[in-house]
Amino acid sequence: MLSKTAAMRDAYGDALLELGAASRDVVVVGADTTGSLKSGVFATKFPERFFNVGIAENNLVSIAAGMALAGKVAFAGTYAIFVPGKSVDQIRNNIAYPNLNVKLVCSHGGISVGPDGASHQQVEDIAIMRSMPKMKVIVPADAVSTKSAVKAIAAIPGPFYVRLTRASTPVVYDAGFQYEFGKANLLKEGSDVGIIACGLMVPEALKAAESLKARGVSAAVLDLHTIKPIDVDAVVKVAKQCGRIVTAEEHNILGGMGSAVAEVLGEQRPTLMKRVGVKDTFGESGEAGELMRKYGLTAADIEQAASNLLTTSS
Repeated sequence: MLSKTAAMRDAYGDALLELGAASRDVVVVGADTTGSLKSGVFATKFPERFFNVGIAENNLVSIAAGMALAGKVAFAGTYAIFVPGKSVDQIRNNIAYPNLNVKLVCSHGGISVGPDGASHQQVEDIAIMRSMPKMKVIVPADAVSTKSAVKAIAAIPGPFYVRLTRASTPVVYDAGFQYEFGKANLLKEGSDVGIIACGLMVPEALKAAESLKARGVSAAVLDLHTIKPIDVDAVVKVAKQCGRIVTAEEHNILGGMGSAVAEVLGEQRPTLMKRVGVKDTFGESGEAGELMRKYGLTAADIEQAASNLLTTSS
């Protein structure tokens, strides 16, 4: 586990090809980033169902909504900094409000975008999209789960936001993994501390758990891939078993996955917890690994948060 890496974007392109072959109702809309997002591969086999609208993100959203109104399953996306970054009004009023069957799949989420800098490092999108009524939010852990999730949501009515990363990431799941909507995956049992992670922080959580194990600490790891609707039962179960929770995400700690977990625990089972994520700041230009270390998004940071919890009295 974790010795192999693969790109979520490539998995997205593969999923689109399979979906396009299975149904003529599947259409793809892009905004001049289809080569980078790998959604452009759809055009090679299904050019009549592929629409590149250029650098016009608001149009992308509205055209996808129109396709959905015509009975299509519309996949649309670009970089996360542009959608939802530039298109919140159109997403809210043209997709979420009428509850249309549009799947927004966007790449380049988080600060791991790297050298493009703060202007392209989207760290607010989970907060924006999970607060939008009727919108469902998924942050896959790796390429395998990305492909499975994209294929699964094509059959689930209504709007989705799926957030992918730019760089290749460690492969967490075995081939053949089947994504189950709204059901978190317990990757590791534990009793001393529960680590709840999403996206590329899931492999970091697994590394942290192994390091903690070497120190005699039993850490559970939960992949909370579906942020909304959140798997309340899974979150509460881990909290009950471990008594302490660390959340880990490549997103602002305000409003993101950690906030969603805190909301659940605050109402269902008050639990000591710490949030690992971007500390309410913008990023900067740098290599992805450098930025992940500087902004505290590594296995070592998760391990430190867990250690701090273990020395805190309940």
